[in-house]
Amino acid sequence: MAGVRAPLIGLPGRRKTGGQIEGFPPSLHHLEIDIYLASYAQDVIDAGGLPLNLPLDVDPRRFIEHLDGLILTGGADIAPEQYGQENTASEVDEQRDAIEFALLEGALDAEIPVLGICRGLQLINVHAGGTLHQDVPAHARYDVHPADRIHSTVFEHGSVLHDLYGDGISVNSLHHQTVDELGAGLRVTARDSDGTVEGIEFQGRDVVAVQWHPEMTEEVEPVFGWIIDRATARMKN
Repeated sequence: MAGVRAPLIGLPGRRKTGGQIEGFPPSLHHLEIDIYLASYAQDVIDAGGLPLNLPLDVDPRRFIEHLDGLILTGGADIAPEQYGQENTASEVDEQRDAIEFALLEGALDAEIPVLGICRGLQLINVHAGGTLHQDVPAHARYDVHPADRIHSTVFEHGSVLHDLYGDGISVNSLHHQTVDELGAGLRVTARDSDGTVEGIEFQGRDVVAVQWHPEMTEEVEPVFGWIIDRATARMKN
């Protein structure tokens, strides 16, 4: 519709050096690069939104007033110190932790809808005071195509995820950490067949998170439509 802008959806990512990217010229190996999987942005676009890269160098509080929604993407493990544990099996990115905890806090304060994916789910749980199992290797299925649906997931009735997906679906599995203790104010709304938490929602807020990677599946999954719908509704208020 003419005159209606697309919701602006923030996408934080990870930082690498040129030397970590295959094919970069040696003279550029020392340069820093901000990256995230392009499929995140593609699914936001296909769902009707406009993705915005959120680099690590800007005070995250400056982003919030410009965003209509926030997607917390996958990546490195959350530093176990954030939930009171020693590091026994976590590969962390403390700079990214600091940025994304601040982004989440700002989004909650501004009542901006948030979608967490994989690491994003874990970050939301830890932010709410929850903890994680640091190593659950059976769920790190990097031996198959990333879009392959490995196990079944059941959704709780009365949840956003149940409204979006129905009783259950099969999902991919590319994580080695899982929710242990649930954070305050959160509700588990999806589990897989062994009881692992696959979805959480922040009660009374537009915050939904999934442990699988919907951006890697062949179709645009409903969670992307959800965040665009909620961001659009917020823009109208």
